[in-house]
Amino acid sequence: MYKPTIGMEIHVELKTAGKMFSPAPNEFSDKPNINVSFIDVALPGTLPKLNYQAVELALKAALAFNCKINQKMHFDRKSYFYLDLPKGYQITQYTTPIGYDGYVMIETDEGEKKIAIERIHIEEDTCKSIHEEEKTYLDYNRAGIPLIEIVTKPVIKNAQEAMAYLTKVREILRYLDVSDVKMEEGSMRCEANVSVSKTKKLGEKVEIKNVGSISYVGVAIDYEINRQIDILTSGGIVKPQTRRYVENKKATELLREKEAQNDYRYFPEPDLALIEISDDKIAKIQNIMPQLPDQLRQKYREVGINEPTIKALLSSKDLVLFFEEIYEEKTALVAAKYLISGVLKYLNKHNLCLSETRLGADDYKALINYKVAGELNDQQVQEVLIALLEGKGSLDENIAQIKDSNVDDEAEILEIIDEILAVNQEQVAAYKKGNDRMLKYFMGQIMQKTKGKVNPQKAQKLLLSRLS
Repeated sequence: MYKPTIGMEIHVELKTAGKMFSPAPNEFSDKPNINVSFIDVALPGTLPKLNYQAVELALKAALAFNCKINQKMHFDRKSYFYLDLPKGYQITQYTTPIGYDGYVMIETDEGEKKIAIERIHIEEDTCKSIHEEEKTYLDYNRAGIPLIEIVTKPVIKNAQEAMAYLTKVREILRYLDVSDVKMEEGSMRCEANVSVSKTKKLGEKVEIKNVGSISYVGVAIDYEINRQIDILTSGGIVKPQTRRYVENKKATELLREKEAQNDYRYFPEPDLALIEISDDKIAKIQNIMPQLPDQLRQKYREVGINEPTIKALLSSKDLVLFFEEIYEEKTALVAAKYLISGVLKYLNKHNLCLSETRLGADDYKALINYKVAGELNDQQVQEVLIALLEGKGSLDENIAQIKDSNVDDEAEILEIIDEILAVNQEQVAAYKKGNDRMLKYFMGQIMQKTKGKVNPQKAQKLLLSRLS
């Protein structure tokens, strides 16, 4: 039986102000060739100047992925001749990557699995090639943008693990704020190295280039595994190739024959000096590292927040930062509940970011305290929350308006309870025989009758007195 082995390479554009070796701005633009300097187009006599901000962001990522750090490192030239490479070589790191021997943990159907990271290295991006019929156009906006390349060891066993790994890496990078990891804009690009074999010896490796989404990575890997198995079972030989994924065909196709490492003629970049990363620099970066998703997951689990709520929270970095701002253990469950059922639902419905609303952390925290104290019911919390999101009045004004319209008179509440019990004698009998679920039924009737304008704790106390 053939077993697949997969290694992943992820190219991530870093969120720097300028490019890796030039002063041109690092900005995504739909207009081609506007963020370009003489260095980017490799005019004679131009020399690279290192962007140290990129080195700091790369160091941050290497530490987040549990890598060892090369504290003395240099850049190398990787020579190859292709349309998207103005100089005829790429400045990268070959022998001294900034990080090596790291790992990231993922969840699989068989439990938690460690994905070993071989290396994280810094390099410059190439031009963007735009193919139209028989012509190819080059956009130099992307040329020279700082990248890190994250390379795993060949330890991934199937498409599901590959997608879980990519999802986890993207999540970590987003929380680190080293990249916006927008695959649709090309700031995160994935390549899969796929081989199949019946033995422990790895089969011939085929690289799948620049797949456009995480789900397509899964489809491309499955297709490539089946393609290689079909070749081998029919007596053929799998050739080392670079292939690309074609979305409308859901298939891979040949891009070019695979180069060998010695074809690149690596040698140290003569125009850039050796870089030294001190212990103090590493300690400084470690001290400013944010809480990462796995740390937050564990923290939220410990206070009893359920997995679907945690997943929904972590899907929005803005929401998590807001949650952390108002976080208290005693109110965390309730605060998380309304962030998902109220705030996130509202944001999704209106296609908004949290920063585009009028909701403030202090008001939200106070609103949750009202709920925890039993002064507001669920419906009332939701009403106030929408008002705050839309900037309709202050918290105090909205609370006062709700209290003015509340059914608070004890005699009035008892009259409503008596009416409900009178027309639900079978349910009353069931409750008296020990069916406690009827209590929830009666409370639902009371809330419906009062349109949610009654204090639930007060109503339940009066209901129990009547039932007894």
